[in-house]
Amino acid sequence: MKNIFYMLLTGFLIGTLTLTSAAENKKMTELLDKIKQQFAPDKRTAIFNVQAEEEKGTVTLKGETNLQEAKDKLISEVKKNGINVKDEISLLPSKDLNGKTYGVINLSVANIRTHHEHSAEMATQGLLGTPVKVLKKENGWFLIQTPDQYIAWVDGDGVQQMTKDEYNDWNESAKVIYTAFYGFTFADPDLNSAHVSDIVKGNILKVVGEAIGFVKVQYPDNRLAYIPKGECMDFEQWLDNREITAENMIKTGKTLMGIPYLWGGTSVKGLDCSGFTKTIYYLNGVILPRDASQQVYSGDPVDTKDSFDNLKPGDLLFFGTKATATTKEKATHVAMYIGNGEYIHSSGRVRINSLDMSKKNFNSHRYDTFLRARRILTSLDKNGIALIKSNNLKLKVENETK
Repeated sequence: MKNIFYMLLTGFLIGTLTLTSAAENKKMTELLDKIKQQFAPDKRTAIFNVQAEEEKGTVTLKGETNLQEAKDKLISEVKKNGINVKDEISLLPSKDLNGKTYGVINLSVANIRTHHEHSAEMATQGLLGTPVKVLKKENGWFLIQTPDQYIAWVDGDGVQQMTKDEYNDWNESAKVIYTAFYGFTFADPDLNSAHVSDIVKGNILKVVGEAIGFVKVQYPDNRLAYIPKGECMDFEQWLDNREITAENMIKTGKTLMGIPYLWGGTSVKGLDCSGFTKTIYYLNGVILPRDASQQVYSGDPVDTKDSFDNLKPGDLLFFGTKATATTKEKATHVAMYIGNGEYIHSSGRVRINSLDMSKKNFNSHRYDTFLRARRILTSLDKNGIALIKSNNLKLKVENETK
């Protein structure tokens, strides 16, 4: 499980104040903290990096945010306190993008990092064909927001920038989803032709034609390729065929057995614990929040106070550090319950362990650090759970304010 604090993106809202008194300094600090807690409590999904500087009786607000409401609220509250204010807060997406504030993941699996460099920690991954918001560009990297609201950096090859019209055209076009585990796309309708790229389960491409035994597809950057028909499926048909049941969740989870643990991984190339549960549900038409510490607030609570008897297959199990008199509970690992006391999870590799002390696959560490369980299947399209069919992996743009 990942617990990343993006200091450069969403720093704690204590500015660099030099107001005329300690009381005024404290008042501004409290106000900034109040706005942060109201609008940007999770640094992984919201940007509000604001500082305040005072000179000659005027407070200048500097920094950046992607939250128009938070910016407006802050300025309004500062004025209510009788303080002259100058607004220099940049609103994202950046104007420097020249309208190309949307994008689509352009690699089979794009590694998305906490900072704009390859040596930075991997925060998550994006699958080919996934629409994203583009917030700004720096040093050849793009700060993006994925459909699960996660914000981090991807290099220029990982995403294709688009205008609003180009983005909507992509969303409305006929597409296929890759349903085989792993393979390649080809330059010609021939398995012996050159590879265009690799391709993994869950990748999505635009359909532009067909040939005998192949579908002709287009990448977000307009590359053309061919996919064997038996390895892909019409995307809308795939969505319509999703039966979101515990049985299908378990079946999908078991197809991922043995895949190595990878911090930040959300694909068949590697999975961390929350990336594993997210991928299980994604391949069945459901979008979960990215991290275990976010997933733990999704779905419906399951009573496990006295026993595990209330658990049902498909429930998510959370592990970590229990709350004490001085510290909060901290979820650091997640698994999916599959019945008969067993759960499947990514720990070293995707594996199955048991909550039953008498079983050979009992894991004492997980048993001792169990925190709680959440039921996802009763909360589809609510309580933090989104259906791909309802959202169609589209980021709503029609009502956005530039």
